[in-house]
Amino acid sequence: MSIPITRVALIATLALGVVACSQNQAPPAASADQQMPYKPDASIQDLMVNVVDHNADILWESVAVISTDKGVEERQPRTDAEWAEVRAAAIALSEATNLLMIPGRKVAHEGKKLQDSEVEGILKAEHIQSLIDGDRLKFASKALALHQAALGAVAAIDAKDAMMLSDVGGAIDEACEQCHTTYWYPDEKKPEEATDAAPADAKK
Repeated sequence: MSIPITRVALIATLALGVVACSQNQAPPAASADQQMPYKPDASIQDLMVNVVDHNADILWESVAVISTDKGVEERQPRTDAEWAEVRAAAIALSEATNLLMIPGRKVAHEGKKLQDSEVEGILKAEHIQSLIDGDRLKFASKALALHQAALGAVAAIDAKDAMMLSDVGGAIDEACEQCHTTYWYPDEKKPEEATDAAPADAKK
């Protein structure tokens, strides 16, 4: 009788070991159809108006030389609070590029038009959407170029280097322009109406 009992005990021990091992194993990786449940309610136009354009302007305007009747003003962040303000703008700008790349985000909400979309040379929202959907890696590369430039602004701010921040402003402008000539006014056919004051929804 002792032999069968020993065998039963051994089998039970092995079974418990299998259960323990299965519990310690990492869960299987999510398949392609089990992506994160993103909810991109804001359109690309919304992000451009409220996040990208707004924060890029803060960075561009943070360092400048302004000549007036009263003399020359050299504008730059000087206090800790002023540096913190432009740093917040740089962080917001860099993270906005990730928001732009979230799958499922539309260029504009249904029934909405891009500002100045009737100006000759500016693509319609549906055309821009088709270009983005047709090659999302290309769109991502444009967003990541802006991301890298924004990180350069963060580095300049952390170093409290106003000259470096001014130089990075040019890199940010170039990243914006590279995207615009692909999705907003292709072939560098920038509409005259947008030369001095580009529409807020597609400017930067």
